[in-house]
Amino acid sequence: MANLTKRDIVVSISNETGLVQHQVFDVVQRTLDHITEALAKGMDVELRNFGVFQVRLSKARVGRNPNVPGSNFAIPPRATVKFKSGKIMRQRVLELSSVLKKAQPEAKKKDIRKVTVTKA
Repeated sequence: MANLTKRDIVVSISNETGLVQHQVFDVVQRTLDHITEALAKGMDVELRNFGVFQVRLSKARVGRNPNVPGSNFAIPPRATVKFKSGKIMRQRVLELSSVLKKAQPEAKKKDIRKVTVTKA
């Protein structure tokens, strides 16, 4: 599956509305800027039927470097963004689960390869 980019969104909206792509890009970019600014201020962003972006503080924890045994260091708590999908998005994505489940066994079959070891 390919990724949906900001450019794809702009082109799609432009084609649907008849607006110039540059105008649509400005609106999309300003929307994203306002969301980012609100999150940077610690505010939650709720978009009905889409989802909620929430700023949360992660817990402090101990980190370990696997390349250096016995090395422990403290990772301080930090602010992160959590996304909780809305009801309509959850329902629409849930419809995809049956398709993905059917495609998963086929993908596993393709990944299994016989490896033969030859001794020289």
